[in-house]
Amino acid sequence: MNAMTSVINPSSAGPLPGGAGFINPEQIVESFGLKEGINVADFGSGSGHFTLLIAKKVGPNGTVTALDILESTLEVIRSKAAANGLANLQTVRADLEVFGSSGLPDNSQNLVLIANILFQSNKKAEIIKEAQRIIVNGGSLVIIEWKKETIGLGPAMESRSTPEELKSIVQGLGLNFTQDIEAGAFHFGLMFKK
Repeated sequence: MNAMTSVINPSSAGPLPGGAGFINPEQIVESFGLKEGINVADFGSGSGHFTLLIAKKVGPNGTVTALDILESTLEVIRSKAAANGLANLQTVRADLEVFGSSGLPDNSQNLVLIANILFQSNKKAEIIKEAQRIIVNGGSLVIIEWKKETIGLGPAMESRSTPEELKSIVQGLGLNFTQDIEAGAFHFGLMFKK
């Protein structure tokens, strides 16, 4: 995937605003139903707003793999993990548009999170295929993306997808839509099961 474009991207930018309908990682992570001891992959982890919260939730017997194309953002995650004593977090530099690029084994992750990266890619199906490959049977895929109807903030409208467009791609790969996830005024969230 190409390097980040010059758009506002709360999943990989600095601190998130607390109000005004912005994405709230703590609230969103609560909706995942995470259990201690599970394996989670965070595709396009950015500087780790979701990654670190997930690592705390799955505990020392679980693992979280942060994947991003930018080494600089992975270094930020490694520093934050060390500062927070999170030994269950690993980082992988990967071009997620390439099948197999995560390096994670087939059927190894209980949940894959894809937050705020699909709008940057013309190969959305390839990214989702890589997620589908590594999710265990019964595991979950969570997608969070910019709403198409919000203007004045975020990426260009033509790079955004509707929930229906993404559901079509994911369901075409054999995953079943299970629920919407509340993701604030500017984003939508979708959960699927394998």
